This record gives sequence, C-alpha cells and structure tokens, in this order.
Amino acid sequence: MAIKTFTTGEVLTASDTNTYLANSGLVYVKSQTVGSGVGSVTVSSAFSTDYDNYKVQYIGGTGTASSVLTFAYTGTNGNAGWYGNLIYANFLSAAPLSAGYNNAASITHAGGNAGGRWNMTLEVQQPFLSANSFLSAPYVDSSNAGNMSGYHSFANSYTGFVLTPTTGTLTGGTIIVYGYRKA
Repeated sequence: MAIKTFTTGEVLTASDTNTYLANSGLVYVKSQTVGSGVGSVTVSSAFSTDYDNYKVQYIGGTGTASSVLTFAYTGTNGNAGWYGNLIYANFLSAAPLSAGYNNAASITHAGGNAGGRWNMTLEVQQPFLSANSFLSAPYVDSSNAGNMSGYHSFANSYTGFVLTPTTGTLTGGTIIVYGYRKA
C-alpha cells in the first residue's frame, strides 16, 4: 500500500484512518507489571491466532546483576526441547565466545542484567502455530554483549510464557507484548 501524504486543510476521513490503523506494523497486545522479589513471571494470553510473530520486551525491572533471563512456554512441553546459541564477547577482551543450548528446559540469555537493570527485547516467531517456533534477541549484561538465536523443537501451539532469572529475583518493571501485523 502506498503511503498517503496529507496536506494542510485536507480532511482526514474515517476510511483513511481505519486503513492506516489496520496496516500498522507492531500492534500492542498486552502488558504485565512485575511484582517485587518474584522468582519468575508467567505471562498468559500473550500469543493467539491474531499474529504469527511477536516482540516481547521487559523494561524497567531490577534484579541480581550477575543473572540472566530464561524464556520458556507455558503448556505441554513448553519447558523442554529448546536449542540455540549465544554468540557474545566480553567487554574487556572482545574475543568471541559462545554458549549453546541442546534440548534445554528453556532458552537462556533471553535477556540480561546490566548495572542491576533488566533488559530484554525478544523476537518470537510462530509460537501459536502448531510448528517449531524461533527466537532471537540481543543480549547485554554488565560484562558481555552478543546475540542469542534458538528454536523450540515441539510443534505445539502456545499462548503464554515464563521469564525466570538464573539467580536472584525480579522486581518491578513491565513486560510488554506486541504482535507483528500479518501481511
């Protein structure tokens, strides 16, 4: 669809508004506030038939600086069959390193903690479809930075997920789920 340029004095019709809203890129699905000192957060009703691909962000939370966030689906086999890799480098040496996941219970390094603050921007492809799903995310903690990529080997349909720190707890912040508009 071509982008329309409106000029001063031109009437913005309901049809134009509906067309541009319906053709937006990311669409807000839901948000969830994280409690204080929790060991994990379950986000329900995040994925549905409305979208095939999603962006999940966790912003504003605090926790143990040496910890990383793990991601798993809720439901049958959601906490098994994860495969992937984190390619990263330490800030001091810059030598490339990696961490692999082979039939793991979750994807580790879905998010990191730098200076006591959580950061996570996770791309999730086809979690609701009865097919393998794929994930990717930048990763940053207080000492390292890199990129995580992985997939879930079970061809199940999932509607929710769990974020869990590898050590310590989560306090505050908001988890936001966006859906990518279908073409």
